[in-house]
Amino acid sequence: MSGYPGGHGDVPGEAPGGAHGGGCACGDCPHGAREGHRRAVAAFLRRRDEFAAGQGLPAAVAHSASASRQWVSEELAESAGLVAERGRAEGRAWLAGLWRRTTAAVWVAVVLLLLGQSLTAVGAGWTAARTAGLAAALAVAGVLTAASWFHRAKGGALAPVIGDDHRLSTSRTVAAAWVLFVAYSVLVLAVRLTAASRHEERDALVAGLELARGAGLVLAVVCGIAVLVRRVVGLRVLGQRLQKVRADRPRAADLLTDDAGRGTFADIQYVVISGVALLFAAVRLARRPDQLPDLPWGLAVVVLVSAMTYLAGKYAEGGRPVILSVVRSREAGDLDGPIRTGDDIEIRGAGFVPPGAQGADRLARMVVRVGTVHVHVPLVPVPGGFSNPTDTLLTVPVPADVEPGRVEVQVVTAAGAETNRYAVDVTE
Repeated sequence: MSGYPGGHGDVPGEAPGGAHGGGCACGDCPHGAREGHRRAVAAFLRRRDEFAAGQGLPAAVAHSASASRQWVSEELAESAGLVAERGRAEGRAWLAGLWRRTTAAVWVAVVLLLLGQSLTAVGAGWTAARTAGLAAALAVAGVLTAASWFHRAKGGALAPVIGDDHRLSTSRTVAAAWVLFVAYSVLVLAVRLTAASRHEERDALVAGLELARGAGLVLAVVCGIAVLVRRVVGLRVLGQRLQKVRADRPRAADLLTDDAGRGTFADIQYVVISGVALLFAAVRLARRPDQLPDLPWGLAVVVLVSAMTYLAGKYAEGGRPVILSVVRSREAGDLDGPIRTGDDIEIRGAGFVPPGAQGADRLARMVVRVGTVHVHVPLVPVPGGFSNPTDTLLTVPVPADVEPGRVEVQVVTAAGAETNRYAVDVTE
């Protein structure tokens, strides 16, 4: 990109002839995209801290507080836009290479299964159940490898569990784990049924295909939760009762955290309890490979309660942003008075910064409607962050184009959600 050091030809770590070296930041390879993003972030943080310390202001705007604030905000917004672009490039490069890592992880799991079977076969001997388990693992690994190849640009085998917001979906991941496990279990019985020679053994294997006790119910519930959560979240976003901001790339921590990266009880307990139940079912399958693993009703009820808690958490999270009050901003020494054009106003409320929108590029997209005029919220840097905007307080100037009289103020967040309209009186 023009104006940003790090393209081909001016990178010290780039080898002659176009080869990518250790300092490449061209964006044409995963390492280059990662390095370019790292450099852009470092440059933005350095610039933000300089402005926070009052450095780097041109003489033409240094004499005016409002002019300098506007100039700083625009400079930071432009720099933040570069960081966001580099972040998206890194996310695309990372996602394109994810299919290789997921494929490698699948085949490593197959090798570990083979090693585990070999170790447990010492003394007991190799059995038909071990052969069936290995054959089923090879079949599942082959299907996942093919799926990774066909979806290699979208995350490989993880593509089905990546949500619309570009994060790993907890509900889809749990459901996918149960579906894969049940499919593997059925394949184990199918291989054993194919190799069975006696009529009694075949009848026993067919009878073992019945989902005993709570396993079938758990499978149905977790799959239903995955479908229902997607519908609930979509409707709440469209109804502006939930704000969602797209992430640069999915991360494993998405399974346990909210969009802002904070751990959430509903997600953590759903993953932990489902994982424990899945581990129990895997042990049952290893102990009794002649039938589908069943879950005791007590454990099945625990999983169902966990799923309902997770669903309730999805209904409870979020909320529409709201303006509670609008007052004239007053600095030390100012006289009290009404709101006039050119004055700064403080908008107090909640939900102005959606989870995951704490980045400067997202903050710069916030807009306040004052009457018919759209005012972009200025970025005010402080060491380590921004004092404006925040989740509960925005400060914006009343533009000169606003006609005196009663006007309505409304905030539009980075996620596109609109607050309620709040009426204020503007005087000349």
